[in-house]
Formats: sequence, C-alpha cells, structure tokens
Amino acid sequence: MSNLERGLIVIVSVHFADVGVRAVRAVLRERPRPDTTPGLRYAQTTLTGAVAAGPPRVRPGRAGLLAAWEDDAALDRFLAEDPLARRLAGGWHVRLRPLRISGSWPSMPVEIDPGAAGDGEDGPVAVLTLGQLRLRRALPFLRASSHASGRAAADPSLVASVALARPPRFVGTFSLWQSLSAMRHYAYGADRPAHQEAVRQDRADPFHHESAFVRFRPYGARGTLDGHEPVAAAVKASG
Repeated sequence: MSNLERGLIVIVSVHFADVGVRAVRAVLRERPRPDTTPGLRYAQTTLTGAVAAGPPRVRPGRAGLLAAWEDDAALDRFLAEDPLARRLAGGWHVRLRPLRISGSWPSMPVEIDPGAAGDGEDGPVAVLTLGQLRLRRALPFLRASSHASGRAAADPSLVASVALARPPRFVGTFSLWQSLSAMRHYAYGADRPAHQEAVRQDRADPFHHESAFVRFRPYGARGTLDGHEPVAAAVKASG
C-alpha cells in the first residue's frame, strides 16, 4: 500500500505573507479544511513573531500557514484556486520533504519519503517545532524557549526563522539553516547548551500535551521573506 493510500503526508508547505493587521484575522479564520480542499491532509494558520531572546514579539500584519499535502499537484491546485492562497501570494512559501520526525503530531501523520535525501547528505535543512501547550507550563516554556531562541537567532548559520502561535495552545517555530551540520551543532554542540537544557526541562515535566520536531529538505521556494529568498541564500552560503 502506498503512502497516499494510507493517507500519509508526502510534502509540507510553509507560507508567510505581510497582509496587514486587519487581514491577519481573516487569515486565521480562513484555515483550509482537508474535507473541502483536495489533497490537503493538515493545515494551521498562525500569528507570527520573531525568534529571539526575551518575551515573545508578535509581528503585526504577518500571517503564516502550515499545510501538508498528498503531493505537489495538490499544492499546485491550492495555489492556483484557493482565495487564501491569493491572499498570501505576495509573500514567500517553500515546499518541504520530510527527512526525520521526533515526537508525535497525530493530525499531521508524516512518513519519511524513502526517496528523499537523508542525514547522510549535508546542505540546507528546515525545521518545524510544533506544540500544543500545557497552559500551566506556559511560563517555564517561555523562559526555556527564550534562552534557546536567543542562541539560535545569534547563530550565523541560521538563514531564516519565524515564531508561530495560534492562541491559546498552538506554538511552534520554523527555521532554515545553511546546513544539516550547522543545525546539529546548534542543537547538540557542547558549547551551546540552551537547546539541550530546554529539552531536558521538557522531558522532566513536559511543556506540551503533544509535540513534534520535524526536519525537512527545502525545495521549490517562491517569493521573498524580509527582502530575500531564504532557500537560495542558504544554498549559496552552503556552497
């Protein structure tokens, strides 16, 4: 039985666009639904902010969409036909092939594509962190996240990053790194303990009801984010 027959996800797309403060509310309301959008398996529309040390900083007017698809053709149809896609068309989006998943996100049942380049190949990688926050753990989560995010934002190998939120519980991050080795050094390097300390605290008393860390190979980017196309910049830096 193929991945499509089992309802598993082959690709993910991430979209960001500066639509204006009022229009962000409309984007949040217009989250696509799998039962009415052909080929869609999962979607979440979000507020966005900066990945940085300190308290969360929302970016007014910038909206985000995370979506998972059966294949590229399903995403192509969405981009050509859906009103939300037209609303986000002035921003940036990227297609992502899953390479590795840690944790669980049941509403987005990713299975690694055996044809995708895996951990043996360096080069640009994207990472999504996804969480359904335990509200009683919100303050410890924000403190741990602040330290780890500050360290990531200062890393010269980080090409692009966006914090994601849909109150009251959904939180996440998107990050794009010059290379797999650079991302691993941030996450596991002995001289960079902030991320490992956040992981330790989460294991001791979980921040989330459910959470996942998903690594991807980016491809098929279109548009610009903050004046440049991040995947092209990552490829250039890694070359």
